[in-house]
Amino acid sequence: MPISIEKELTHKPLKEEIFDALHRQIIAGKYSPGDWLRQEDIASQMGVSMTPVREAFDLLVAKGIAERVPYRGVRVRELNPKEVAEAYGLRLMLEAIIAREASANITPKQIAALKKMVSEMDRQVELSEMPQQRQLSREFHALIAEASGNTLLIQLYTIVSNAFPDWLLYEALYRKPELLDTSAKQTHNEHTAILEGLEKRNAEQTIKASLQHVMESGRWLEKYLDIPSASLQTQEKQVLHLIKKNK
Repeated sequence: MPISIEKELTHKPLKEEIFDALHRQIIAGKYSPGDWLRQEDIASQMGVSMTPVREAFDLLVAKGIAERVPYRGVRVRELNPKEVAEAYGLRLMLEAIIAREASANITPKQIAALKKMVSEMDRQVELSEMPQQRQLSREFHALIAEASGNTLLIQLYTIVSNAFPDWLLYEALYRKPELLDTSAKQTHNEHTAILEGLEKRNAEQTIKASLQHVMESGRWLEKYLDIPSASLQTQEKQVLHLIKKNK
C-alpha cells in the first residue's frame, strides 16, 4: 500500500519539508526499522523531482534516522541492542556535561524559549500529535545544548541524540495508546524539573533532573524495545561513577 505523505506549506527549503514529512511518517510507525525508502515513489507522492528527495534522504542519514546501504539504497535505520546501549551511555554523559555548562551560561531569552516549548508540548495531547511533540522535545534538548555555549559539545550532542532511538519509543505509543496520558504527564514533569534547575542556575539540580529524564527513557528501552536491562544499567553505573568522581 502506498504511503500517503502530506505536504505542508512552510518557509523551509523543499528538502527540509520532505525530511520533516518522512520523519513524521517514521515516528508514526508507517515506516519501520529496516524499511526501504523508495526515492521514486516518494517523489511521485510529494509531486516533486527526485533531487530534493535525495537531499532529504541525506538529511535522514546525517541525523542517524536512516542508513545508506551501498548498491541498494536508503532504509530506516536498524539498531542492535549493543548500539542502543552505547548511544544511551553517551547520551547520559553528554546530558550531564551540557546540564552543567548550560546552568552557568543560559540566558533569560533561552529560558523563556524553553518555557514556551514546554507549554506547547502540553497542548500536544492527541496520538496524531506525537510527531510534533517529539520534534518539540528534540528542540527543547537542542536549545539546552546550545545554551552550553560549547560548539564542539553541541555537535557531539547532535550526533549522539540522532543515534538514540527515541523515535521508536514514540512509535510504541501508537502500539499502546493507553500509555499516552501517563507519558505526556511524565515528560512534562521531567522537562519542568530540568527547566527549574536551569532557571536557578543550579548545576547539580539540573544534572540530576537531566539524568533522571534520560534514565526514564532507558526503562522504556528495556520494556518496549527489549534492550537488556543489564546493558543499560552498566552504562548508568559508569556514567554516575564518573560524575561522582569528578565532583
